[in-house]
Order: sequence, then structure tokens, then C-alpha cells
Amino acid sequence: MCGIVGAIANRDVVPLLIEGLKRLEYRGYDSAGIAVIDGRDVRRVRRTGRVAEMEAAAQSEAFSAQVGVGHTRWATHGGVTEANAHPHISQGVALVHNGIIENHDEQRERLRALGYQFESQTDTEVIAHLIHHHLTQGADLLAALQRTVKELTGAYALAVVSRAEPQRMVVARMGCPLLIGIGEGENFVASDVSAILQATRQVMFLEEGDTAELSRDGVRIFDGNDEPVERELHQSDVSLASLELGPYRHFMQKEIHEQPRALGDTIEAAMDVGFDAALFGDNAGEILKGISGVQILACGTSYYAGMTARYWIEAIAGLPCSVEIASEYRYRAAYANPDHLVVTLSQSGETLDTMEALKYAKSLGHRHTLSICNVPESAIPRASELVCYTRAGAEIGVASTKAFTTQLAVLFQLSVVLAKLHGKLDEAEEAGYLEELRYLPGSVQHALNLEPQIALWAERFAPKSDALFLGRGLHYPIALEGALKLKEISYIHAEAYPAGELKHGPLALVDANMPVVVIAPNDRLLEKVKSNMQEVRARGGELFVFTDQDSNFSESEGVHVIRTPRHAGALSPIIHTIPVQLLAYHTALARGTDVDKPRNLAKSVTVE
Repeated sequence: MCGIVGAIANRDVVPLLIEGLKRLEYRGYDSAGIAVIDGRDVRRVRRTGRVAEMEAAAQSEAFSAQVGVGHTRWATHGGVTEANAHPHISQGVALVHNGIIENHDEQRERLRALGYQFESQTDTEVIAHLIHHHLTQGADLLAALQRTVKELTGAYALAVVSRAEPQRMVVARMGCPLLIGIGEGENFVASDVSAILQATRQVMFLEEGDTAELSRDGVRIFDGNDEPVERELHQSDVSLASLELGPYRHFMQKEIHEQPRALGDTIEAAMDVGFDAALFGDNAGEILKGISGVQILACGTSYYAGMTARYWIEAIAGLPCSVEIASEYRYRAAYANPDHLVVTLSQSGETLDTMEALKYAKSLGHRHTLSICNVPESAIPRASELVCYTRAGAEIGVASTKAFTTQLAVLFQLSVVLAKLHGKLDEAEEAGYLEELRYLPGSVQHALNLEPQIALWAERFAPKSDALFLGRGLHYPIALEGALKLKEISYIHAEAYPAGELKHGPLALVDANMPVVVIAPNDRLLEKVKSNMQEVRARGGELFVFTDQDSNFSESEGVHVIRTPRHAGALSPIIHTIPVQLLAYHTALARGTDVDKPRNLAKSVTVE
């Protein structure tokens, strides 16, 4: 959610700012704007809606400058209006802001007493006025920013320019991601590396509490005590091609089809070394061997990955495992066992609730932490003892697809590594799991080949207003994920239940207008699932069943069947994720919704 890009150069930065904002559109937003220093003037253009509308306005007004900042806003404080859109200006100071300032009301009253007037409902405008106030007290722009952030409570990533000091830009970070891009005679700031890949691949990640000053010729970084500090320079390996749509209609479709490659890349190391603890870090063997249980913390789709992992960890490794929604865990009096491994799951590595839950777990006495993440050098991995990166590549669509399945692949590997270290795995079982993993990308590709059949089902779903998803055991979390995907991008209300719970309440909803999706692989629970399906049919419900090639199913009136490849054993949940993703995608397509940018949602959730 919310995106920042800024640039200072010896060339016109307006095209760079606009292209950067386009690269950030995937994060979710409802307005966009840029502010530049043109000579001694601050010029600004903002629009609600898409970046393209703001771009047209900037072009019509002939915007051109060598320093400026841009922003895509996802509304928090104040509605979706041009007045609330960023950048915000206070008497020559222009800034953009990601995050939430918790003490903005207190600061607003203070500033009003000083004579400042407010044009927006946002918390961000408070920051602009505070910086200007400190400038009037004799501070330069950097010092004004450093004094301001010490007066703020909450989370922020800030980029600031001023007409009084057009030769530099200042930035700050607390709780929200921000990085600096290094160029030749030009430098950049962004909330996501994709925004500046057009100009540079050399990046430095700011730490919590950092402030920095950017000029054309260099960068100076200061820690939370305003002391000069060095941050490591990294070469980004994000591919520009991964940010292009290519032959697909939407990024979500592209990313669904990239899953065989993403899974192959993620499991590549295991194919070389087997289920070795080194997959999770140099000292992981000693740490993982000493734990007595696992605590998983995650949000949204990642939470469902954690739910699946609980089945694997308890069944394969024989260790207790609990899974909690991070936003709930961080606010309750949780019990901490120092010998349990805390596993955090986050696609972006910047999910605020998950980051805060990790901090809370540490404060309770948890000693060992593992981050599973798709973005190197992001905040959660940096705060974790052990790290394992999924290799999904850039994921642009707001609805997560390949990030989810690669998380599952890593969690499966963790389950088997734990089993091996704790003496719960013999050589034959290990070889069997490795063979299942080796076949995984091919099995996913076979599931993708079902797309034409699933697209036909989607035509039947498109007119509906509700849907029900059922699964049992390992596949219950996949039913949850299927329901989430459908409601995220098609706006059809969908719920998921363990199939055995149907008769305990949800059955009251079933009628001819409620399609019921059943995930029914050929496992030991298949006969139980068939009984639950009969309960649906007896009430006139229409069933849409995803099963396996080797299951004994046949279509009949009101029962539609699509068969994925042969039963994939413990990895079956990953295979059955593919059809529910495709069903959601094609249903949204049939309904004409904005697949990649669903309303009200954002990709990287860095606020509460």
C-alpha cells in the first residue's frame, strides 16, 4: 500500500517519477501525485484515480524539474479526495509519507496554536507543517526533519524537498520500508526497488530510525541518534522483465503460470543437498535440533500457508505447532516457550502486523526466530535469526499466488528438516519426500493445463453472489485460500469450512443458488468428504469438485468434476491451490473487475 519515489538529478526527473509510480501501482492505491522544485517554485499535481490521469495533467502543465517526489496513496486518514492526496505542502516544503502518525491530533492542535491552517484530513499534513516550523526556528532541511521525526509517534517513510534548498532531498524511515538508489550524478529514494530499476540497481536499505540527505553527488545517512552511519550497498537482482506483463492479460494470470518455475527455483537447493538444515542458515542445524515446538505468525494468505504447515510439522516432524494471525497475537497476553521456534511468513518482508508480532514474541522471551520471505534485505528477515527466501520473483498482482505456493514449498522443507533433526525420519521416507518435491513443478504445470475447463466453470460462478468452499485436513486451508481469492478479486462473498462442520451451521445456507466448491483429493479422508457432498446434494446444492486422476469420482446431475494430476501425497495442497486460483481469476474476468488492483486492497500492508 502507498508508494514513494523521489529523484534528484542533472536531468528532468518528472518522467522518472511518473514511471516509478507506474511501477508501484501493484501495491494498491486510490490517488497519485508529484511535487517538484522548478527554479524557486514548488509545483504539484495530484489526481484521484490512476497514475495515468495524474500523468496527463502533469504533461498538460509542462512539468519539468531536476528534483521531486511522487506518491501513490491508499486512503487511511481522510477520504479519497484530491485534497487528501500526496504530496502535501507547507509554505515551500513538499513531502510524501507512507505509514500512520498516531499522535497527529495532538500535533495538529499544537500547530493550529502556532497559526498553521490545514487543507486536508490527513495525518501527513501535520508532518509538513512541523518541518516548516523547525525551518522557521533556524534549522536547515535535514535538521528540521530530524527534529520533526522525534516528535512523531507511529510509522513513517518520508521523502521531503524544499524550495529553500533545491539542491537536496531528505528522507526518514521508521516502521515502513524505504531505500536509496545510487546513480551517476543522480540519486533516488523509493519504497520499493521496482520504482527505480529504470535508473539504477545499486541500492541501500535504510534501517529503523534512519534519516538521510541526498544530493546529486552523494548520500549521507544518519542513525536514530543523528550520528553518521554507513549502510551496505546492494546490487538488486530484480528483473525488469518480471515487471512487464508480456503475453498475459493480467499480472495475476502471469504469476499463476509462473509457479512451476518459481517452485523449481525455490526447491533447487534441496535438489542439490537434500533436506539439510543449511537450507535455513549456517547455524540452523544446532538451533532447529534444540527446539521443542513451532509458533507460526502471519497474516492473510500467509496465515493459510502457516495453517497448512501445522499439519506437516505435527505429522512429519512430530512437534507441536501453533499458528496465529499476527494482528491478534501482538495484542494478547500470549504464553511464550523459549524453546519454540517463531516462524514469520511475509511475502514482502515488511508486513507491519507480522513485524510487530515478531518484536512482541522476542519481548516475551522467544529466543529462536525464522523468517520465510520473498524479498531479500526486507525488515522481517533482518530482524530474524534464521532466514529462508522463497524464489518467487516479483509478484505484482495484489492477490498473492506464487508467493503462497513457494511459501508452502519452503514450509514443507522445514517440516522434513525438523523431522530429520529430531529422529522422526528414516532414509526411505526422506528419499520419498525428496522424490515428491522433485515432481512438484511438473505436477503444477499439469494442473495449469486445466485452465480451459476451469474457465467454463467460472462462467457459472460469475452471476452468483455467494459461494462455499469445503476441504478436510491438509486441504481445509486451501479451501480458505480459494474463498479468499474469489472474494478478493471477483467481489463474490465466499466462505470456507472444514467439510465436517457443514452440518453444524453452514448447511443452512445451501440451496440451488449457492455453488459449493469441494477439494476432494484421493486421500484417507475422501470417503468422509463424499458423505459431506451428499449432504449438499440432498439440499439441492450444486457441487464443483476438484479431485485427483486416481480417485473414483464420476460426474452426475449437480456434481461437476475436474481432475488434477495423480494424488501428490503430502504436497497435494500445493497442487490443489492452482485450480482455486484459476477459478477466482476467470470468475473475476467474467465479472469485469480490476483483477490486479482489487478495490480497497493493497499489496504490501505496512499500516494497521
